[in-house]
Amino acid sequence: MFSTFLEFYVRAFATLLPVLAVITVAIAAQRAKLSLRKTAIALSVLGIVLGLWYALAARAGELGLLMPPQTPTGIPYVLIFLFGGAGLLVLLGSATHAGRRIAESADQREMIAFQVPRVMGFVFLVGWAFGEIPWQFALPAGVGDIWAGIAGWQAFKALEQGRANANALVWRANIIGLADFAIAVLTGVLTSEGFLHVMALEEPNIINNYPLVLFPAFFVPIFLAAHVFSILQLRRAARHKTVTA
Repeated sequence: MFSTFLEFYVRAFATLLPVLAVITVAIAAQRAKLSLRKTAIALSVLGIVLGLWYALAARAGELGLLMPPQTPTGIPYVLIFLFGGAGLLVLLGSATHAGRRIAESADQREMIAFQVPRVMGFVFLVGWAFGEIPWQFALPAGVGDIWAGIAGWQAFKALEQGRANANALVWRANIIGLADFAIAVLTGVLTSEGFLHVMALEEPNIINNYPLVLFPAFFVPIFLAAHVFSILQLRRAARHKTVTA
């Protein structure tokens, strides 16, 4: 029952997140006053990158290539997908003229609100309830994702209302989100079959099994890139405030 639900759940978010990313970029491109041609190219490139990345991650997951390494010299392919995907998205937003214009014109409200879907991580708690995911991973990762999503919403509302502590809440949301990723990766490694498997020995984690492996291999890179763009925007705003002060 849980496996059927999980398949549907992951596929639903594998569609929703890229669509949200494309919409966010389209709004920023309009704000940057890019031409229709440049906007279409930017959105097409983003869509192709996300589509190919998903296809590659899904296929690698199905073939079992994203399992933790069994020896210290093994290659952690899932981490390559995680950090490589985020790095590629950040590169698209910084290495091209159109990408930089879009990133610089993006509204902080849109970028921090992108973390709200992080509540999707509650599925780890559902997996724990079904006895499919060990609590050592499900509890910190599930609660952490929910907290990150709520923090993103709180920061978004503060920005919407123009509250004096809005930027502080944006920083808070980014710190919570990044800390959540760090803890989830650590507990994921320690509870999964591999050379660092020291927890949940009788009930190994299934986070590296398809379709759940799409969380670290596809979803996390998108959220991580959004964190990076949000922090860069905060730093630009701080520099601008210093210059104009």
